[in-house]
Amino acid sequence: MKIKIGIVLFLGGVIGLMAQSHYPGQHQDKLALKDNNRTKAMAFDMKDVTLLDSRFKENMQRESNWILSLKTNSLLHSFRTNAGVYSGYEGGYDTTEKLGGWESLDCELRGHAVGHILSGLSLLYATTKEDVYKTKADSIVIGLAEVQKVLNQNDYLSAYPQNLIDRNIAGKRVWAPWYTLHKLYAGLIDQYLYTDNKLALHVVEGMANWAYDKLQLITPEQRTIMLRNEFGGMNDVFYSLYEITGNKKYKWLGEFFYHNESLDPLKQKVDNLNKKHANTYIPKLIGLIRDYEIEGNKENKEVTEFFWNTVVNHHSFVTGSNSDKEKFFKPDHQTEHLSGYTGESCNVYNMLKLTRHLFGLEADVKYADFYEKALYNHILGQQDPATGMVAYFLPMLPGAHKVYSTPSASFWCCVGTGFENQAKYSEAIYYHNNKGVFVNLFIPSELNWKEKGFVLKQETKFPYDDKTTLTISVNKNVKTALYVRYPSWATLGATVKVNGKKIRVKSKPGSYINIDRVWKNNDKIEITFPMELHWSNSKEDSDVRAVMYGPIVMAAELGTEGMKKPAPYSNPQLHNDYYTYNYNVPTTLNNHLEVKGDKIKKWLEPVHNKPLTFKSVGLKNKELTFIPLFDLHRERYNIYWDLK
Repeated sequence: MKIKIGIVLFLGGVIGLMAQSHYPGQHQDKLALKDNNRTKAMAFDMKDVTLLDSRFKENMQRESNWILSLKTNSLLHSFRTNAGVYSGYEGGYDTTEKLGGWESLDCELRGHAVGHILSGLSLLYATTKEDVYKTKADSIVIGLAEVQKVLNQNDYLSAYPQNLIDRNIAGKRVWAPWYTLHKLYAGLIDQYLYTDNKLALHVVEGMANWAYDKLQLITPEQRTIMLRNEFGGMNDVFYSLYEITGNKKYKWLGEFFYHNESLDPLKQKVDNLNKKHANTYIPKLIGLIRDYEIEGNKENKEVTEFFWNTVVNHHSFVTGSNSDKEKFFKPDHQTEHLSGYTGESCNVYNMLKLTRHLFGLEADVKYADFYEKALYNHILGQQDPATGMVAYFLPMLPGAHKVYSTPSASFWCCVGTGFENQAKYSEAIYYHNNKGVFVNLFIPSELNWKEKGFVLKQETKFPYDDKTTLTISVNKNVKTALYVRYPSWATLGATVKVNGKKIRVKSKPGSYINIDRVWKNNDKIEITFPMELHWSNSKEDSDVRAVMYGPIVMAAELGTEGMKKPAPYSNPQLHNDYYTYNYNVPTTLNNHLEVKGDKIKKWLEPVHNKPLTFKSVGLKNKELTFIPLFDLHRERYNIYWDLK
């Protein structure tokens, strides 16, 4: 049997379009616009990929328990109250439990989490195929449709009155009403795409028609003022509706939400990000790349690529996260921003969405490498394994700890995106083109490529083990290629065996290993990418470094001294506690290491029978244990070390 192995240099053009949580290749029966040929890698429908037992599946189950515990009547309460729809008496036998934090009745962002929850439920349904998620989502959509009808305001729908939108248009102080609406638009679109809920599509089309009628009437000056307020991915969702329906009113709306002040400098290849609110920027670029895929505006692709390269290479931490107190800072100045408010989780959520779009266009391994970095070192460890709660920030402050939300009294933006993050781990593992399958992530899972009659089962304990096994199941022989990502960090080489026979690997790290053959039932591929400890140097200061093992950021355990309840949880009784949190770091803790010039292996050794655990040897006045940052919870830690 002939087997061809080589570097994947170019992969023939295939289809490409996007919706809110839709990537090239998905939901082909739900789109009015024809696919185009601008992308090189197509996503599989989430229902075709099943997670097998792993930390990823455990996170998803904890997320599931939380999202199902939130009562539908509580989620709908602010919407019903806004419309005057019955929502239970105060007290007595018929009260409705009120949600707190950003979902409280006196918060101008109320309703945003409901949109995220609709998306989260749709993703859980697609991933698990379990009806419980669709049933819960259906009840929420029915409730929203009732509110929309009772409001009787040209199909306007929200948990707050239209006056918040009017204040935004007038330039008066208001907290991001279009941002909040974006979440609701997106959740309803996801319900249509992933659960085939046609009522959800009807409701969101009505909302879009309301927006079109309202925004047709405002002046260019009012538009400029309005767009200065954060509006999330409104351009994104309107392009989504345009793809689904073909209605050009929605294309007009997508173009209307083009923000000149933010995006025009990026078109000139100017890094204008310093001091800008990071999560205000990123969704705007997702909208641009959608426009490129539909309309072919090459300039929008170029500006998106420039933005991605600028953020990843000059504004991100070793974890793949970015920002300090939600804002970008000067390029390559990370060591000046080792604070307790770095790495907003929403930013990582949106950067991963943008990365998926760009990977689909180019099938470039750099996008898959970044996806792996941010997924393992931020998203996977965002969730508290004990409770399923999630963190707003990923602190870089030496001696800080992760601060988690509460079950029903937080509902920050990062809680909302967290409902999606923990539900969609299956979405970026595999892609395909017309000739084969990309294996981008090493996560236990099973792919069912129905069109080819080809099932691929991936078994691995990565990153605790450097081996991955792929097993083929087919009813009849299938000729196809496997493009296995050869990570840029795998500098020690790669070993590949097919049915026990070692084969030559000509590819290099930072490419794909192309295994092209006719596959038989039970064929087995064994892949090994050895990992080793290494430093990740900060660009602006070579003496400030982080410890890594392969792609995994290693953090030192620093104990729980000074952590008093409710730590490690936020106190929802305090105003903006997530943003003003006092970590009470003991004065005895610091990030100084006297190992300058020493190779890591000289002072850091593996702990026997404890994978991914290392202990220091011979350090003055301290002994440190390093474990993956994603495994470090409920205690203090440090990531960046000062070797001066």
